[in-house]
Amino acid sequence: MAVSPTTTAHTTTVQNPRLRVLNKLRAKETALMTFIAIPSVRHAQIIALTGLDGVIVDCEHGHIGDEQMHNSVSAISALGVSPIIRVRGPAPENLKRALDTGAHGLMIPMINTAEEAQSVVTYSKFPPLGLRGQGSAFPAIGHGLTTPEYMKSANETLLTIVQIETKQGVENVEEIAAVPGVDYLFIGPNDLAQSLLGYAPAKGDEPVFLEAIDKIVAAARKHGKWIGRLVNDGPQAAKAAKTFDSLAITGDTKAITNWYTEQIKCVRE
Repeated sequence: MAVSPTTTAHTTTVQNPRLRVLNKLRAKETALMTFIAIPSVRHAQIIALTGLDGVIVDCEHGHIGDEQMHNSVSAISALGVSPIIRVRGPAPENLKRALDTGAHGLMIPMINTAEEAQSVVTYSKFPPLGLRGQGSAFPAIGHGLTTPEYMKSANETLLTIVQIETKQGVENVEEIAAVPGVDYLFIGPNDLAQSLLGYAPAKGDEPVFLEAIDKIVAAARKHGKWIGRLVNDGPQAAKAAKTFDSLAITGDTKAITNWYTEQIKCVRE
């Protein structure tokens, strides 16, 4: 089923102050996010209170099942921050379960073709634009709306974020970026480097890697889509903000490990 939305997250006139990441992007301000992999409502709240615009609940690599996915989204959105779910993969049942939490957007890993991107859009949109089903009160709650209000606005306010993180994805990025309803391309630099270079620690300055980054950015700009990527820390984010619309600054597990490692080092050295 082809989806050709006439109004998208880029062009919507819907005003909802709760949609913090979308509002930042539309205002041309850098939207800052991070990944969380630890399944805890209190943990989600603590991360949401740091000043971030969005928190990506990582159901692909994180230790997060359906119950904690729902609980984390509820906790994050209640604090005025946008919950984004990185789903396990593009299967329709994964998209449905994630959307029914009330997430403000979905991030879909390992998108390699325009056909895969089109399928994601189809199963993320309500009819007549897609095949998304409705049967839950929770999505509206996450947006601070009644169910009828949510039904009217969801197709044009939910962020559909596809990850470009393979050699094949880079080869097909022009076609992927052209798919109507794809709002945002997100670069997964670790998997992208592995796909391009093989399993070796990437320095980030390899010509083939930098060329791939440039190609993804150019495709997003050409087709009017937002572009973001993962970075390791604040200084990298400040530098990358000159190029990217949105950035995910590391993830909770790495941040905790790095902080404690540095503090203990101060004592023992």
